[in-house]
Amino acid sequence: MHMDANTAAPEDVLKQYWGYDDFRPLQREAIDCVLAGRDSVVVLPTGGGKSLCFQIPAMCMPGMAVVVSPLISLMKDQVDALRSNGVPAACVNSSLSYQERIQVSEEIRSGQLKLLYAAPERLLMENTIEFLQESNVSFVAIDEAHCVSEWGHDFRPDYRQLRTLKRAFPNIGIHTYTATATEIVREDIAKQLDLHEPEVHIGSFDRPNLIYKIERRSGGIKQIQEVIDRHPGESGIVYCISRRKVDETTSELNELGYRALPYHAGMPDTQRKDNQDAFINERCDIIVATVAFGMGIDKSNVRYVIHSQLPKSLEAYQQESGRAGRDGLEAECCLFYSTGDFNTWSRLLNQSGDLKARDVSIDSLGMMLDFCTGVTCRHRAIVEHFGQKLAVDSCNACDVCMGDIELVDDALVIGQKILSCVIRLEQRFGGEYTAGVLKGSQERRLLDNGHDQLSTYGLLAEESQRTIRDWIEQLVSQGYLSRYGEFNQLQVSENGRQVLRGEVTPRLSKPLKKAKKSRSESKSKVAEESWEGVDRGLFDVLRTIRKAIAEEKEVPAYVVFGDAALRDMALRRPTTLEGFLDVRGVGEKKCKDYGEEFVGAISAYCREHDVTADVDVD
Repeated sequence: MHMDANTAAPEDVLKQYWGYDDFRPLQREAIDCVLAGRDSVVVLPTGGGKSLCFQIPAMCMPGMAVVVSPLISLMKDQVDALRSNGVPAACVNSSLSYQERIQVSEEIRSGQLKLLYAAPERLLMENTIEFLQESNVSFVAIDEAHCVSEWGHDFRPDYRQLRTLKRAFPNIGIHTYTATATEIVREDIAKQLDLHEPEVHIGSFDRPNLIYKIERRSGGIKQIQEVIDRHPGESGIVYCISRRKVDETTSELNELGYRALPYHAGMPDTQRKDNQDAFINERCDIIVATVAFGMGIDKSNVRYVIHSQLPKSLEAYQQESGRAGRDGLEAECCLFYSTGDFNTWSRLLNQSGDLKARDVSIDSLGMMLDFCTGVTCRHRAIVEHFGQKLAVDSCNACDVCMGDIELVDDALVIGQKILSCVIRLEQRFGGEYTAGVLKGSQERRLLDNGHDQLSTYGLLAEESQRTIRDWIEQLVSQGYLSRYGEFNQLQVSENGRQVLRGEVTPRLSKPLKKAKKSRSESKSKVAEESWEGVDRGLFDVLRTIRKAIAEEKEVPAYVVFGDAALRDMALRRPTTLEGFLDVRGVGEKKCKDYGEEFVGAISAYCREHDVTADVDVD
């Protein structure tokens, strides 16, 4: 017999099982679409709360929702988290024993389950489809739906076969969810899955809790160290382009005393899985990885993401950096780049042999480099890339808006000198060569070409060649210069000619060493606000308790409680179970399971340290 329809409103389900009072932007609209039985395509950034868009209606509707998920580790974490909230969920995949599969089948037959997670290849087996057709399936949710489209950044052929679901289940809604999808990908998802007039919901691509900082790479491991040292004992990811760089960086970090593990496709599957589990379960603080890492990570408390080299596109950067701060708390995203990374990626792309894909990727790399060298708000640059507008004038959460980047006063004169030099070089040379001429370099090829005789030779002799190189990149990113040809030669655009005529002034940043003081001292307003009123000593005590419970239950710490819930406990400091239920992220089951232990610890801490308890913050 199937469970009766849960007549509770979505808001009541959210409070009872997840412990939240209100929805994040767009969640309610996406949920209403599921309840109405319409098909949908939902795009919400990583950390925007996509999962609740299908988990909540599954609890509101009769029957059981089927969720398609690409990775076994992700399924397991989500099912563990749901069960810890009191939601009846299970998964079926190749890692289950025969006995476990029988048990899941029994739970489906008896109507106990509200959510069943399945890998696409398992779901599409004929006997699985037939079995589910006899069950009371309420709707199908397809997570990581960009995998359906060959235009997406992680196309998987298995996902294409999911179009048969519409024929197998003609009378229920099919709902697709992804963190990043351009218009062409969204349309392809709907077409490939035969969705019927789907509603399309697109959330804001801005993640206001992420603090973006971008620097040219100079100190190697030292720059990475500085970021890690700002987050002692906290979880972070370091991304590298190559496997060799992953191994080198991991070794260096471990020699310096950090707890780091590697992750890349060259390692045995078992070792990769063990290292991922160690990171998720906080047996190590840092995972050093290629971009192959992260899609299957549901870890909410990653406090920093470091790109030690240039990401291959803004889409990739938005998703990889988006693995930080999924709990909504502040997190740091630092990117250390060099123009040499552009060449590394170009070489890898040339080896792929797909000319069309290569040209698209080279363009994406150019946009990524422009983003790094740009001097406009990082949050604005990202959302505008995805065709949206930033609602605020200053994000207060990036190096540009926090004043870490100082602008030069004579940008017009400097810009005119650089653009004049490009024209004197007949627009036939790249950035490094042009910088050499402006610096007054004695490099042999430059002298052989007679370019020491140009009127622009040595015009910026007092500046370092690296600073001049940065200014050239900034002029490219603002559209005053463009690159062309195999060797990225520079040419002056029509906008650049306006600069030469003095009609427009570019924005150019001072060399970093002059702005260093503000960088090290700058504090994000986002970070300050999220810690306001929180007792840090109590937060650390609660973290220790959480860790012990997680180890005993053999689940990740964030499955017990997220960092956001612990901070709210250390802010409210409840000494009763009734007060504990008011904490954001504490539902009825978690209050029943953990309430007494946490409330007891909070009461003891407040007495011992003479701290006010039961603070009214609403």
